[in-house]
Amino acid sequence: MSSNSNRVAIVTGAGKGSGKIIALRLADDGLDVAVNDVQSNAFALAELVGEIKAKGRSSSAHVADVSVDGEVKGMVDEVVRTYGKVDAMVANAGVASYDPIVELDVQEWDRIMNINARGTFLCYKYAGLQMMKQGTGGRIVGASSVLEGKACLSAYTASKFAIRGLTQSAALEFGPHNGITVNAYGPGAVDTEMMGAEYPEVPREEIINRFKKMSPLGLVGMPDDIASLVSFLVSKDSQFITGQTISINGGTFFD
Repeated sequence: MSSNSNRVAIVTGAGKGSGKIIALRLADDGLDVAVNDVQSNAFALAELVGEIKAKGRSSSAHVADVSVDGEVKGMVDEVVRTYGKVDAMVANAGVASYDPIVELDVQEWDRIMNINARGTFLCYKYAGLQMMKQGTGGRIVGASSVLEGKACLSAYTASKFAIRGLTQSAALEFGPHNGITVNAYGPGAVDTEMMGAEYPEVPREEIINRFKKMSPLGLVGMPDDIASLVSFLVSKDSQFITGQTISINGGTFFD
């Protein structure tokens, strides 16, 4: 694989939260970073592009809905027209729903599955096709989650389990093509806007303290922790790791 100074990454769902921090970390690592999010986060994307360029790296904003086949293909094609290639895809975009199964309607189930599972599939597919065409390997990374069932998170949990299986299949299919690796990260509680959204009546500080007590380290995750793991999975140092969903949860759950 080429040096980081010549490498190009795509990060989806980069307008805020872990996606933004991942994009900034990859820029610090020396990659040029194309960032993606939906139209409602277009302003945040534009600001992020400015932050990445201030670090001395090239960057561009790509508004697209990852659940729409043509928009994901168009995004990857646009990145290739801009930079000439794609070396890494970080399929980070995702949403959650906090309804009990008996209250979850099929439209909300489909929305969660379409963005999280279908969106990751489409990112893997079109990044993989481009990397195979390039013939120089590549890194594909998806966003799974703590791999255990959660009450009132059935659609989210199912979608994240799907990403684990998809990652394994994609690793087997893409690996023979000059060592394209496919892995996922499985975060536990991370201090982002999504934390505690299922408990709107509980003060945020109390929620953070609850999660800290669940960790033998007495910690809650930060977006920088996730970005550090993604940085490694995107790097050449991870060349012998593929098909894995790597837990990063402060010891609150063991695979």
